[in-house]
Parts: sequence; structure tokens; C-alpha cells
Amino acid sequence: MKTAIRRYDLDWLRVIVFALLIFYHVGMFFVPWGWHVKNNITYEWLRWPMLFLNQWRLPILFLISGMGTYYALSRRSLWQFNMERIKRLWVPLAFGMLIIVPPQVYFERLANGQFTGSYFDFFPKEAFIGVYPEGNLSWHHLWFLPYLLCFSVLLSPIFHRLKNKPSTFKTKITRLLQKPWALYAFVIPLYMTEAFIEPFFPVTHALIDDWFNFIFSMILFFYGFVLLLAGEVFWKSLENIRKKALVVGTMAFSALVLIWQLEDGYVVHFTEALLKVTNLWSWILVLLGYAAKYLNQSSHSIAYCNRAVYPFYILHQTITVGLGYALMDLNWGLAPKFTVMTLGTFLLSWLLYDFVILRIRVLHPFFGLKPKT
Repeated sequence: MKTAIRRYDLDWLRVIVFALLIFYHVGMFFVPWGWHVKNNITYEWLRWPMLFLNQWRLPILFLISGMGTYYALSRRSLWQFNMERIKRLWVPLAFGMLIIVPPQVYFERLANGQFTGSYFDFFPKEAFIGVYPEGNLSWHHLWFLPYLLCFSVLLSPIFHRLKNKPSTFKTKITRLLQKPWALYAFVIPLYMTEAFIEPFFPVTHALIDDWFNFIFSMILFFYGFVLLLAGEVFWKSLENIRKKALVVGTMAFSALVLIWQLEDGYVVHFTEALLKVTNLWSWILVLLGYAAKYLNQSSHSIAYCNRAVYPFYILHQTITVGLGYALMDLNWGLAPKFTVMTLGTFLLSWLLYDFVILRIRVLHPFFGLKPKT
């Protein structure tokens, strides 16, 4: 089986987007939207940079995960791939739900006056009674893992066939991407999903009833794999579109800000749906395009960060919530609290990763670490 050439730009993007996730979750402490713990003062203006990030940060992760699947299937059989996915997704998810997430629920219950007592009074006696939000058992920020596992298992037979056997589908994708603006054809299924499914299925992250989020995210995961079938044709198309996508994305988000001020209705809904998918797809193309131009090079930094990003993802929100609970009633202002929570989350995640997880090999599977090659 032919081994695909590694794309370091995708590694960098994965690291950058997961780093932005830490900033985003710290921001959730300060915006008016609901979250696990909240600051004593919220800031209305902060919603705009948060909304900008929120449009594309998860879509690009699902797309990059689909691209990662393309490379993973280059060096594994279908059986090996699925066993590896279960090991790297299910094991950290189960560990996270048992060990990493309960402190978040504990701090939330304390903050809302729903529990009193020490953590040892809460865990394990109360931690696994009922399903969140009514109960305490939850996967919280780790919801990304069961979705990714489902997509991988469900689509892997299709991916394996597309990658290893000649098909007219691959030929059609390659021909399509040779046309100007062809990458924007991928907006159409996203628009249909956003316009006709989203109104009936609000996002819950609960998997079993989250049909809009499930379908929308799976389309993006599928796109990640399919785009790489075209090989260099895709990267050339991306190079040609990135500057145009920057303009389109800027215009689309500006229009979204305006339309969010209008009263909802059929015309507003269908227009907003088109602007949302055009906006998020444009920024995905921008990020992929400029990363391909400037970040596709190996270094010790990306090797270290790429390995660390999964443990950081598993750890970070528990640390952020804990810091938020400690700071929520202090009258420090936005800047000092944001700084302490952000630096504290990065620093404590790094200390746990570098001085504990890396040095205790038995912990590696629980944080999705592959053996170092």
C-alpha cells in the first residue's frame, strides 16, 4: 500500500485550531451565553469575536479529521484503521467521562448551589447519577470524540473503496476542481442541511438526537477525505481560490452580522443559512490555503505540538472551569482574569502533559498517544 506524503500544514492547522479552542472556552466564561461557570460580569461586545470563531472552528476540525483519515488509510487495512480509531477515540472518551469531566460538573454544581461539600463527597458517589444536564454523567467538551468515531466507522468502507480502487467518482472530483470557483460547489449540501434540517434539530451534542449537527459535521468529514482524492489538483485549486475566499468570507460574515439584527422569517432564515455556510466554507478555504503556502514544513516544534494537542484537548476544559470557579467572584476585570485563565490553562495542561502523561507510559492510551516513531 502506497504511503502518502505528510502534510505539515494540516498538522499546524490542527494545533492552531485546538489552541483557539482554549481561547474560545475561556471566552465562554465572559459572554452572556450559558456555560458551566460564569464570571460575575459578562461582556456583550465579546460575543462578536466569539461568533466569528464559532462559525468555522469546529467545521474545519471535522474536515481536517477527514483528511487525516485519508492518510491513515494509506498505511492501514480497513480492519486496522477501525481498531485504531476505537483505541484512540473510545478509550480516551471513556477515561475522560470517568476521570476528566466529573470535576467540571462538580464546579458547576457548586457555582449554581446544586451541591455542597468536597470533591470527595461528590466523586464517585454523586458523579455518575443520571445523565447531564439533569444528572451528572456527561462527556462535556469530549463530545467531538464519539461523533468522530461514528463518522470513521460508518464511512471507512466507502473511503477504503474510493482510495484503493479506480472510480468515476474520483475522476469527476478531479475534473470538477480544475474549474474556477469549483470549490464553492461544496457549499450546496451544507446549505441544504443548514436550511432544511437545522430548524428542526437544535444542536445538543448528545449524539442520539443531534441530527443536524451529526449530518452537517459528517458532510465536512466526508469532504476532508474526498478533496484529497484529487491530489495536487485540489492544492492547486486551493492556491487559486484563497485570496478570493478571503474577500468572500469577509463579506459573508459582515452580512451575517447585519442579518442577525433582523426579525426572523422565511426569507431571513434561508438567506442566513446561505450566508452561514458560505462564510464558514470561505474561512476554511482561507485557512487551508494560507497554511499550505506558509506552514507546510517540518520542525521539532510541530512534531512536539502535534503529539501534545490531543492530551491538551482532553485536559484543558477541566482546568479552565476550575480556574473560572476560583476567579468568578473576584473583581479583577476582564483583562487580568482572561490572562490568568488562558495562561493557566496552557501552563497546567503542559505541566500535566510533559511531566506526568509523557513520563508514565501506562497513561498514554487514555490520552490518545500513539507510540513515538
